[in-house]
Amino acid sequence: MTSVKLAMFGAAASTLLLFGCTAGPAPSALASGGNVAATTPARVDNFTLADAQQLQGHELYRLADAKAVVIVTQANGDAAVRGMAGDLKSLQASYAGKGVEVMMLNSTANADRDAIAAEAVKAGYTAPVLMDSTQIVGESLGVTRSAEVFVVDPKTWTVAYRGGIAGAAKALDALTAGQPVAVASAPVTGAAIAFPARDSKPQVTYVKDVAPILEAKCVACHEEGGIGPFAMTNYNMAKGFAPMIREVIRTNRMPPYGADPHVGKFSDDKRLTSDEIKTLVHWVEEGSPRGEGPDPLGAKHLVAAEWPLGKPDVILSVPAFTIPASGVVEYQHPWIVNPLTEGKWLRASTIKVTARQGVHHVLTGFIADPPKAGEQAFENKWGASVGSYAVGAESEIAPKDAGTYIPAGGGIGFQTHYTPFGKEQTDTTQIALYFYKDNEKPDLVMHNSQIVNNAIVLPPNDGHHQEVAYLEFPKDALLYSAFPHAHYRGASSDLWIRYPDGKEKLLLALPHYEFNWQRHYTFAEPIKVPAGSKLIAHYVYDNSKRNPHNPDPSKEVVWGDQSWEEMFFTRIRYRWMDETSVHLVNYDESLNASALMGMLDSNIDGKLQKSELKGQIGKMLLAQWDTIDANHDGFIDKTELAAAQKMMMGHRRQQAEAKPAAAATPTAGGK
Repeated sequence: MTSVKLAMFGAAASTLLLFGCTAGPAPSALASGGNVAATTPARVDNFTLADAQQLQGHELYRLADAKAVVIVTQANGDAAVRGMAGDLKSLQASYAGKGVEVMMLNSTANADRDAIAAEAVKAGYTAPVLMDSTQIVGESLGVTRSAEVFVVDPKTWTVAYRGGIAGAAKALDALTAGQPVAVASAPVTGAAIAFPARDSKPQVTYVKDVAPILEAKCVACHEEGGIGPFAMTNYNMAKGFAPMIREVIRTNRMPPYGADPHVGKFSDDKRLTSDEIKTLVHWVEEGSPRGEGPDPLGAKHLVAAEWPLGKPDVILSVPAFTIPASGVVEYQHPWIVNPLTEGKWLRASTIKVTARQGVHHVLTGFIADPPKAGEQAFENKWGASVGSYAVGAESEIAPKDAGTYIPAGGGIGFQTHYTPFGKEQTDTTQIALYFYKDNEKPDLVMHNSQIVNNAIVLPPNDGHHQEVAYLEFPKDALLYSAFPHAHYRGASSDLWIRYPDGKEKLLLALPHYEFNWQRHYTFAEPIKVPAGSKLIAHYVYDNSKRNPHNPDPSKEVVWGDQSWEEMFFTRIRYRWMDETSVHLVNYDESLNASALMGMLDSNIDGKLQKSELKGQIGKMLLAQWDTIDANHDGFIDKTELAAAQKMMMGHRRQQAEAKPAAAATPTAGGK
């Protein structure tokens, strides 16, 4: 597994070495519309932006194998860009098979995502419209007007042509033929786009403007002993890493909080604001001036706390495991004796791993009836979780007046996934537990479940493969957070709610899923989930050569435990509306019974047809179709599927009884 350091900042450094980092645009003789002086960058720097229509991430430098990249500026309501929609669609069709990528760029400050998406439908745009609401991409390109076409040469990342749509075809003909572009520019008559920060050029300094942002949003990781690969200890350190800071902000790798700002509000939001992004980027582009006065960071000696939530009530030690330098390590399922002598309500936990490069994840669960000494504790024995960890995850903290009950006695089981990284290392993970005091018993009870699809099948060389799954809630609930999880081919993820009346709402969108930074996304206000509602997750996978993390794009990929295989797993935290700590309910079994239908029912109509059955489970159902489809209507409904599940569970129980317990297979819910 790639280490956090290498994946986040090593990649940025290599990009800078390969392509350079231009501090600002260079002058051009072109006049946009004949009256506004325009500028064109000497080199087009990398960026990552989400499109308004599908909320998919688009990284420019992943298109390095394209013959050309066309970027068309767009502004809502502009007649000029609306009028060129047909020509742009024709241009896309003509060059789609010639290695030309086409996208649009909306650099209107703080533009509304829904309005851009609606405009795209109304105008008939078929190209993705990228949302540059901070304006930093438009600024660096020298954008001044809508309806302007930039033709970028990926071989040099320079602008080969800039102007109207009419001249773009000649430029593309030359580039696709490997010839120089004869006409490099032409006038444009689209609507003017204002760039206030670029035009006013306010003075930005480290002391006055930058250091306060770094301290508020970055230093928690970038301090001595922190997870960041370097500590932001003073001005010289910040200036030395300034080009990298600009790069990781433009490509949306830092701060590591993937939720799209156009969707939802979150209590644990780690993102930079639009103004903070512009301040940091402009500071770098202006040469990283220090400013007068004492160094705000240099005056402090910040050291990462061993336990960020303070002194733990209990520390659990996961049995040590030596990760080999190479090879494949199967999931480990150790367990320990529960140290609690009386039941406690858990309010928070922190998992601290010592071998960050080699620990993929750690899951936990209380075991009422632990196995014998030396035997493994598989998930089918587990009850309540005492915490979980995946790459980049933070502490788990229950909402106010809510908790998870951990009984006395028994054991605590673990599911640990280790990935060799070229060096043998022993991991000694510890878990800090924080309980409510005896006189502070919470009123509310937290639950965990997951939206899983272990029937996924990713075709080879497919850069945009989508899968879907859902859970249907049997009773009223409140949703507190979601934790999306995929492996190296995960490209994006989202979470929707479909209410009983059929209306839908997007709750969470991760346009650019990042394996190295996984976390709970906690809603600012819990989401009401009425009985009969479905929580629907979509994942898009990039199994193409353009995905730099892809182990092998030529292979068909299915669900698997190892990182080079793939997963579809969204963990959710919720509570039942009518449950309290003195009135416990048992609705989880009914909720999780909907998982199999939600896994296979790709058109979300509440029944299965033969074309929807895939994966190993799909093959099993298909083999028994005539038996399961009891009314022979050509579909498997909920009742028929429940009967089939009961039959399969009985068969599995018979198999399990015939094997030693230690040889049992992990459940599909493991990450």
